[in-house]
Amino acid sequence: MVAIVNRELCTGCGQCVNICPMEAILLDDESIAVVDLNSCIDSGNCVDVCPVEAISIE
Repeated sequence: MVAIVNRELCTGCGQCVNICPMEAILLDDESIAVVDLNSCIDSGNCVDVCPVEAISIE
């Protein structure tokens, strides 16, 4: 299972980037969160911190 970002909901706040223990999330050129699926360990921290519920674990 990995974190998936809904690009339409993401506001680019960066809270998920700051809380990911594996540094598996970055903001792309459009300031949308992108998850490195190979680095994601499914901690769920990003889901918990996202203020607009743009991230889910699938």
